[in-house]
Amino acid sequence: MIARFTAATALALGLLAGCATLPPPTLPARDAMRDFVLESRFALRATPPGQAAQSSGGRLTWSHRDRHDRILLANPLGYGVAEIDSAPNGARLRTADGQEHTSPDPDALIEAVTGLRLPVARLPAWLLGRSGGNARILSDAQGRPGQLHEAGWRIDYVYDDGRPDALPARLTISRPGEIELKLRIEEWKEHP
Repeated sequence: MIARFTAATALALGLLAGCATLPPPTLPARDAMRDFVLESRFALRATPPGQAAQSSGGRLTWSHRDRHDRILLANPLGYGVAEIDSAPNGARLRTADGQEHTSPDPDALIEAVTGLRLPVARLPAWLLGRSGGNARILSDAQGRPGQLHEAGWRIDYVYDDGRPDALPARLTISRPGEIELKLRIEEWKEHP
């Protein structure tokens, strides 16, 4: 009886250890990535017109699939603060206190709610180092996007992986004197 229990325990521990050492799923190269889910920490510093600079931070979960985006914002403790849904037919922002705002334009929606114009529609392309329109992209030593300039915005990319096709691990999205959004991407996943 004890021998069977010991063998079963050893087998169970072996299976658990095997599960713990499975390699992470292979992601497509940056240029091949289309639809994604990412987990990130963020720090935002913004200066709304006529106001002093304000700062906030927390967690961000972003799901992008076929021109539809869902962004979940949480405070540093993980409590949901807001949810933004954006699609070609319009955008909706819901806050934790139950308020809901809608607009046919996601950028206009964010501006109406916060007083700041953040280019939500361009962000999926920028996250992957692509132009959302007419951009100047400067490459780093490995040929990856190192800096992108578009429509008065600057995006700086940092990579934790030395591969030329790696996905960025940190981004700073800024418009001088108005807004600076720093993202520390903890996990990229290909959207199923």
